[in-house]
Amino acid sequence: MSVRTDSPQNSHRAGFACFVGRPNAGKSTLTNALVGQKVAITSNRPQTTRHTVRGIVHRPDAQLVLVDTPGLHKPRTLLGERLNDVVRTTWSEVDVIGFCLPADQKLGPGDRFIAKELAEIKKTPKVAIVTKTDLVDSEQLAAQLIAIDQLGRELGIEWAEIVPVSAVGDKQISLLADLLVPLLPEGPALYPQGDLTDEPEQVMVAELIREAALEGVRDELPHSIAVVVEEMLPREGRPENKPLVDVHANIYIERPSQKGIIIGPKGARLKEVGTKARKHIEALLGTPVFLDLHVKVAKDWQRDPKQLRKLGF
Repeated sequence: MSVRTDSPQNSHRAGFACFVGRPNAGKSTLTNALVGQKVAITSNRPQTTRHTVRGIVHRPDAQLVLVDTPGLHKPRTLLGERLNDVVRTTWSEVDVIGFCLPADQKLGPGDRFIAKELAEIKKTPKVAIVTKTDLVDSEQLAAQLIAIDQLGRELGIEWAEIVPVSAVGDKQISLLADLLVPLLPEGPALYPQGDLTDEPEQVMVAELIREAALEGVRDELPHSIAVVVEEMLPREGRPENKPLVDVHANIYIERPSQKGIIIGPKGARLKEVGTKARKHIEALLGTPVFLDLHVKVAKDWQRDPKQLRKLGF
């Protein structure tokens, strides 16, 4: 399959690319690998991403703005319905869609469900991205590539490219960027040089805390966790060469019984969450951080419109 090369080589391109796929297909990890820095939280739990995080890839010939969406899924809650709406709205606004399909899992009903929806979007170029290739041998990879090509034929999707990548192994990540850029419109940069995301810092800090809280908890808990940063301010009276940022955040869960899981015996688990999150927050902000975490119950927040608004959904 060929890439469009009908424009002069010295022209500059800029536009938006959206990664879609069922939950846990590797979209966030791929976004971080292309940007070269963590801008989207990752987890081995499905439905980790709840916000569309834009990662910005700067190149001499182009600016590629990556929109990382939640995984499209059959919704069981009001939150699930709203996340699916976010995905579909994003699809209608981008210049190219990357459909992420893990190499280590055969195509299933979830993939076909998304592919059918993609088939309805006629004008936007679509690239099939085979993720997690480091987990399979060459025979499995070849079978997956053939299956994806066949899926496109069945549904009338003409893939602009089918690209196998490994974000963890850094395999073909640069090639993927090379293939996405020609599908963008010509134009000047959309964001200043050096910007890696347009996500507000407070939202990113909340996401880093939620990522730390997701690690090591029981299977039912990830969907019940939300984080809100209530305050993030430089501490007054500190010398210029020794700044400190105070971050006060609440971790919300849905039931009182979940509180003990997050806090852990004698507060050990919450302390571990704080330590892990603080390290990533300090790397993001470039300054030492005092992180104050509290766990609160927001009963059945995923199903309550008022609670969802309060928690930023």
